[in-house]
Amino acid sequence: MTSFKNKELNKIIIYVLITIATITLATGIGWIFRYVGFPETNIVIVYLFSILMTTRFTRGYSYGIVASVVATCAFNYFFTKPYYTLSVNDATYLITFGIMTITAIITSALTSKVKQNALEAQEKEAETSALFQLTNRLTDASDIANIASITTDTISGIMNCRAACLCFDESGQPQHSFIQQQSVEKQVRRKVNDASALKYRVEGLRSGYMLGNEFCDWPIYGRESILGVLRIPKETAVSMSQSQKRLLRSMIESTALAMDRFRSAQQQQKSREEAVQERYRSNILRAISHDLRTPLSGIMGTSEMLMDMTDREDMRYSLAQGIHKDADWLHSLVENILSLTRLHDGRVAITKQLEAVEEVVGGAVIHIMKRYPEYEITVHVPDEVLMVPMDARLIEQVLINLLENAIKHSSPDCEICISVSQKNNSAAFSVADLGCGIAASDLPNIFQAFYTTRSEAADAQRSVGLGLPICEAIIKAHGGTIEGHNRSSGQGCEFIFTLPKEEQNHAEQK
Repeated sequence: MTSFKNKELNKIIIYVLITIATITLATGIGWIFRYVGFPETNIVIVYLFSILMTTRFTRGYSYGIVASVVATCAFNYFFTKPYYTLSVNDATYLITFGIMTITAIITSALTSKVKQNALEAQEKEAETSALFQLTNRLTDASDIANIASITTDTISGIMNCRAACLCFDESGQPQHSFIQQQSVEKQVRRKVNDASALKYRVEGLRSGYMLGNEFCDWPIYGRESILGVLRIPKETAVSMSQSQKRLLRSMIESTALAMDRFRSAQQQQKSREEAVQERYRSNILRAISHDLRTPLSGIMGTSEMLMDMTDREDMRYSLAQGIHKDADWLHSLVENILSLTRLHDGRVAITKQLEAVEEVVGGAVIHIMKRYPEYEITVHVPDEVLMVPMDARLIEQVLINLLENAIKHSSPDCEICISVSQKNNSAAFSVADLGCGIAASDLPNIFQAFYTTRSEAADAQRSVGLGLPICEAIIKAHGGTIEGHNRSSGQGCEFIFTLPKEEQNHAEQK
């Protein structure tokens, strides 16, 4: 800051000396003109020319105005009678002095304005050239570190300083080191003393900057978060003009655009890779599932025949029964995998028709009771016939999956309840049990594919975590919602899904 003040004081002294020198030179020339016998108008022209020279070699309006007043006084003092006084014998000289002063001031102002416009044009040209140079180099950047390196090198050359750049990662945390320009061809890595404190200080500085002990830090903001910090040495930052600051902000914006563009390209590439991996996984699962269906159907049929041919007290009956149950579980798993892959691929067509809720619920309960006759299922549906637009086959599968999930986490003596009710323009389906419930840590993840609960009770039943994701996909395809939570009584859990009834309302209006 002190060096900046010294530079400004030196400029003022130089401008004052230029003003004095031009007026003195004009006075000397005026002496020569008077000695030769030139008229006074020529001396006035010389003084006007000296004011133009003062305006040309100084900056601002003040020096030209001062030079105008001083020139008028010098002309009066040296070249009008009585000489060497500021008084005049001829009153008409007062008009001459006034016109001379006004003319000199107007000339000085116009010259200063032209000069200022020329300087602004030069600054804009330099700014455009610098931005073009930076943007042109940034197009070839290969990563974020390369963008920071190019920005540091370009700004260091334009600002004539040793600039630096600190990058932030995708989570918005600053890296532990930053790039700094050491010379024209050399850059070094320096460690950040306190990265978290630096982040805290620069947060919120969208257009401002932070002055530190060594650097003046300018944040680089992207569309959504901070991308980095540009660091200008303190002695350079405090002496920067407004035009230089404006240029620096423009270059920071260009750097932010380049970083945002690179991160967007990275994210798109990552999304494409994930989509390809998901497609490969779906294809593999679909192929395996198709290959397993035929032998599983044969195992189930053969085991049923063996059970029918064997007495219940024979130990071979229990072996055949175990084979049938395992084959049935594997067959259900294969069907779930195929359903999930078809839903993810969008290959399942949702054919909505007005269906009686009681019939859909009844079909699901009958299917479950055949497989699990030892369990008790209670059904509550409205007394009046409730018609809801749905794909009955898919909604029945949702209910079957939810009932199987309740059975897996309940003992045969625990009641399982299905209830249906109307809520505004939707029908709400509820499947509740009195089992072990859902662990608090598992609640946020229950609808994720292949996620299984970690509780001991769940380990007693085999599961690969596909039933609930299939339910969610089917309900969302119907435009409904689904959620699961523990019951308020503290025992068991409840799954609730809703189906909209808008199509029914449209049909009634017709």
